[in-house]
Amino acid sequence: MFIIPLIILAVILLILILSLSTLVFVVKQQTVAIVERFGKYQFTAGPGFHLKLPWGIDRIAARIQLRLLQNEMTVETKTSDNVFVTMNIATQYRVNENSIKDAYYKLMNPGEQIKSYIEDALRSAVPKLTLDELFEKKDEIALEVQHQVAEEMETYGYIIVKTLITRVEPDLEVKQSMNEINAAQRKRDAAQMLANADKIKIVTAAEADAEKDRLRGVGIAGQRKAIIDGLAQQIAEMKNTGVNLSEEQIMSVLIVNQYLDTLNQFAEHGNSTIFLPAGAAGSEDIRTQIISALKAK
Repeated sequence: MFIIPLIILAVILLILILSLSTLVFVVKQQTVAIVERFGKYQFTAGPGFHLKLPWGIDRIAARIQLRLLQNEMTVETKTSDNVFVTMNIATQYRVNENSIKDAYYKLMNPGEQIKSYIEDALRSAVPKLTLDELFEKKDEIALEVQHQVAEEMETYGYIIVKTLITRVEPDLEVKQSMNEINAAQRKRDAAQMLANADKIKIVTAAEADAEKDRLRGVGIAGQRKAIIDGLAQQIAEMKNTGVNLSEEQIMSVLIVNQYLDTLNQFAEHGNSTIFLPAGAAGSEDIRTQIISALKAK
């Protein structure tokens, strides 16, 4: 008699357990659940503990991530100067929390749809640019593509956060040509730098030689002035001593004295060779030339 009530109680407990498992559900953080009733959208459940009608009346149709997603793709197109390029594109996007229903029901595969829009936008923009312009303006192009795709995806409940052109790879032959051009340019720059360095060395050496010659001239001029001043002083001293000689005779004596001093100086350096008049009488010609030069002035 007690077996039948126990069986009934067990069945009731089993039904309650099964009902409880289909009655409650939990949604994780940064996730939402789409709940349908008999196949029709009923409500969107955010993170936390929730209840729904059991036994298949209400069911969780999908759980949608609210976190940032990234879609990477490769697009091949051609520039205005007929260069085929391969571009790597990275697009970051997420579901608009205010349009979760549209994001689930209006679009089957958002990643593929975004890819199609980006390919179309790039194949419209890139052929207007040369290869050099593409490298220079790739960030501007990425921003323009982002705005175009964002406008289209907004109607489907998705927000395009960022679009990046991470790599632009031209055709292999073009790439090799570019490398050769860059190498030639670097060689020209190096040659120009070496030429400039040589020019600086030459100019610096010339300036140094000019300065050296100038200083040598100043030294010689000073030396000659000192000699002249010394001769004038010696002539004055000889006159003051009462020597009865004319100025020309006094100069002859001084020149002979200079001649002898010069011989002594050269004698101190045995390895030096110089040609001088054979005797002191040769200094008379020097005296005559000096007097002639003074009279000419």
